[in-house]
Amino acid sequence: MHIRHAKWVAQGSYLESNRDECTVSLIYTVHLKKPGSVSFDYQYVDNSIFFEFFIQNDQCQEMDQDSNKKWIKLTTHGEWGTHSVNLNSGTNILYWRTTRVTLGSKAVKPVLLKNIRIEGVAYTSECFPCKPGMFSRTPGSSSCEPCPRDTYSGRGASSCTPCNTKTHYASEGSAMCKSRPPCSKKDYIQTYSTCDKDGKTQVIYKWVEPQICLAAAAGAVTLPPSGQREPCPPCNPGFYNNGTATCSPCPPGTYSDGVKACQPCPAGTEPVLGYEYKWWNVLPANMKTSCFNVANNNCDGLNGWEVAGDHVQSGAGRSDNDYLILTLTVPGFKLPVSVRGASDSEYGRITFEFDTSCSADCEFYFMTDVNRRSTNVIESWEGSKSKQSYTHIMTEDSSVALTWAFQRTSQASDVRQYVNDMVKIYSVTVTNAMDGVASACRACALQSQQAGSSCVPCPAGHYIDKKTNQCQECPPNTVLSGHHIYGKEACQPCGPGSKSNKEHSVCFSDCLFTYTHQNRTLQYDFSALTSAGSIMNGPSFTAKGTKYYHLFNISLCGAEGHKSAVCRDNVTNLPNEDAEGGQLGSSVEAFLCQSTIIPSDGRGLRTALSSQSISLADTFQGATVEKSLNGISTRPELFPSASERIPDVHFFYRSTQFTTSCPRGRNAVVSLRCNPEKTMRGDLSVPSECPAGTCDGCTFHFLWESSSACPRCTAVDYHAIEGACKAGVQDTVFVWTEPRLCTGGLTLPPKRTSPCEAVDFWLKVGAGLGAFCAILLVSLTCYFWKKNKKLEYKYSKLVMSANKECELPAADSCAIMEGEGDENEEEVVVYANKSSLLAKLKAVATKVS
Repeated sequence: MHIRHAKWVAQGSYLESNRDECTVSLIYTVHLKKPGSVSFDYQYVDNSIFFEFFIQNDQCQEMDQDSNKKWIKLTTHGEWGTHSVNLNSGTNILYWRTTRVTLGSKAVKPVLLKNIRIEGVAYTSECFPCKPGMFSRTPGSSSCEPCPRDTYSGRGASSCTPCNTKTHYASEGSAMCKSRPPCSKKDYIQTYSTCDKDGKTQVIYKWVEPQICLAAAAGAVTLPPSGQREPCPPCNPGFYNNGTATCSPCPPGTYSDGVKACQPCPAGTEPVLGYEYKWWNVLPANMKTSCFNVANNNCDGLNGWEVAGDHVQSGAGRSDNDYLILTLTVPGFKLPVSVRGASDSEYGRITFEFDTSCSADCEFYFMTDVNRRSTNVIESWEGSKSKQSYTHIMTEDSSVALTWAFQRTSQASDVRQYVNDMVKIYSVTVTNAMDGVASACRACALQSQQAGSSCVPCPAGHYIDKKTNQCQECPPNTVLSGHHIYGKEACQPCGPGSKSNKEHSVCFSDCLFTYTHQNRTLQYDFSALTSAGSIMNGPSFTAKGTKYYHLFNISLCGAEGHKSAVCRDNVTNLPNEDAEGGQLGSSVEAFLCQSTIIPSDGRGLRTALSSQSISLADTFQGATVEKSLNGISTRPELFPSASERIPDVHFFYRSTQFTTSCPRGRNAVVSLRCNPEKTMRGDLSVPSECPAGTCDGCTFHFLWESSSACPRCTAVDYHAIEGACKAGVQDTVFVWTEPRLCTGGLTLPPKRTSPCEAVDFWLKVGAGLGAFCAILLVSLTCYFWKKNKKLEYKYSKLVMSANKECELPAADSCAIMEGEGDENEEEVVVYANKSSLLAKLKAVATKVS
């Protein structure tokens, strides 16, 4: 047997697979003389790892094998499963292969393997002695057994030798005894005593079991004295103290805050059922604690957790690598009467508050097992964590086992080093638990307003009117906020660009959107984008070189709010019964979901693996052209610039699942951009700077370019072009304004024909009139020029006669008499007795000269 890449680690009595994302194979070659079989014990609790077992012959050809024999089924924590497969005679190459599909920093649980048994091989010619620490009771045994605690053995032993327990100790399977060290502060723990009959408790200290230290040795510490007796904490809400040290649940129909006696709910109200554990004097009846170690049974039967007044904390265990388990069993969920008609997908909510204090590589897990199918790790934390709260929403009305597991370190050691590393849980709250108790009452809908009327369920989408306690339907385009339906304010309005379904349980887009831009109303119809769109980005590579892709499915609008985007965790050749049984067959339905795809190439796999399906969008916040909505912001700089004429339409989404990295849940923004060069379905893209679709892990950004994302066409999107007038007829055609940024809506008007007069006739008329006017203008110019020349001549004569030195008799007027002026007998000049202003100026000018 050999281990490829040396990633399978021998841990004494078992083998442990790798924890990173590498694909690792454990290979064993065996030659059978006759048909036989192989069986092995395994522990496989984390579906973040694919675990397969297959067989090849000496030609490296895979043997015929049923799928349910190839893919190993999950086990629960602390449980060892057995897998058996028949073998053919001849050479058989056995492969145990693990592939981690969790690509983030989330801690995973490795696969454990032990007790590999093969039948059909040739008889051995000799027996092999047991190794030190093991023994064989009878000759001819097929296997050796480990020596019990505080005993040891040498090679080939048939029995184990006891240690001197006063001075020495030995762990299970030891080859020698070790001296007991002096006791130190790491060898005892603090806990609380149970309440006595007087209702008192006190802090007590006890040695860590099994005690291997010597309290009487030199330099050893002793146990501190017990603390003073103090009053026990009150009962948890929903319980009451009937005068004894025991808290009892309130009877049905009553409630209590844990301090006062149980009281019946007032008329018109009903109890709010659930668990609310915040005082830890004793462990609740529906919680149990355990301890297990994958390598041995040393801590079986020990309490993994201890109550400590205002919190419950991890116990000591027997080894630092023990798993300390705390389990809360919920038989199912029961919605309040008033909301049983609602179509909400939330059946219950689990909230717990905790912190961890560690000096080593401790790990804290929160897991669920729904309907006893398989245990799934919901969230995990590594190292020390400050006090914080975590919430998980149950979307399935089924029984569930809630498990908290704590491991101080994954490294096995005989010496306790981290006994003081611990986790504390301060409170655990479960709503709508079927067998829960009530800490308060809530108003319910009454069958009638008569006294003594009983509570009745409200139909889906109805709230309880505060005045009448009757069911009233929510106003249009509002949704009920969870299971809080008391008062009209429980109906929350949908965001912009959205409407509610008939049940008022979800807001969605009906694919129609209207926006007024620059005194123009833009109307959009995204019906062509109704069916879910998909985009696979990448490839991306992990630090180990593993290639993977992110597959996103988007349900944009329509379907009456049905979340048609589905992401599945599966392997293509997995049998259906395994998928239905909860292994690798889970699916997520949402407005927007993501799966991680690991291709078959480069990993030695024969099929692509799909895993880590998560919801990125459970609620639709609204559609708008604004850059932010309800605390979610888009980042336009991540994509190429949009057209200034037509803005992008942003669809905002939010997920209700909280994570440690995203305490407010994940967000998503899908930006629709008008691109007439794209098809109606268009293309989806993610930011080039953030190929995973997100730059911070909490908000995802997508760009959907499509011709369907353009607004409907209106009259402003086309213009008219008039043709030439031919034979008294003129055609007018209409064309789209380029670039055309619209789709659907109005169509182009048909060609329009209208009568017209020829332009050549009017050109001739205009030319004739122009020629006539030119001739007339020339004629008038010549006439006035000639006239002006004559006047100029007469004026010159008058100036000359005015300069003669003679006196003329005074007269009122003078004139050229008939017979004078032989030069031009036809001209007559009359002088007024007052010279004109022009004449005077001319005279003055002449004298000066």
